[in-house]
Amino acid sequence: MPLPHRVLDETNNGRYQTVRTGVRLGVDVGSVRIGVARSDPGGLLASPLDTVRRGAGDLAELAELVAGHAAVEVVVGLAVGLAGREGKAAAQGRAFAQALAARVAPVPVRLVDERFTTVLAHSALQQGGHDSRARRESVDKAAAALLLQGALDAERSTGQPAGQLVPPGGKAQ
Repeated sequence: MPLPHRVLDETNNGRYQTVRTGVRLGVDVGSVRIGVARSDPGGLLASPLDTVRRGAGDLAELAELVAGHAAVEVVVGLAVGLAGREGKAAAQGRAFAQALAARVAPVPVRLVDERFTTVLAHSALQQGGHDSRARRESVDKAAAALLLQGALDAERSTGQPAGQLVPPGGKAQ
């Protein structure tokens, strides 16, 4: 379990918030590729890490990344519609998160709303001068970084982990 530390949250009237320490991985699950991002050990900044090909062996590769980076938590994006409703993509994301949670236990897996992360990642890469081919290669891990950064920022502002905990072999709470 990550240890908490206190950081000054300038957005919270100069009060201190408790933030858990430890590396977290963010996972943006797509139909073809899975973007992966990593936080610093202080849980403050997310950076793109890797892209995993979706299909046979993807859970094993993600489990290796979790172990290799000594991650204390994995944040998986949940594809929620603009109206807040969950459709087929969200159901697939939940199933993937449950399988991942079973694979990486006892490392906790959390589902976090990922609305707009891929759109924002495409936009940021385009503004950075990446052509469409280069964006395809980078967008998944950039979206994972945006997802993870959002979760880190939410925890810093509320003092609580973002999203829903996914018990190994069970449904998200």
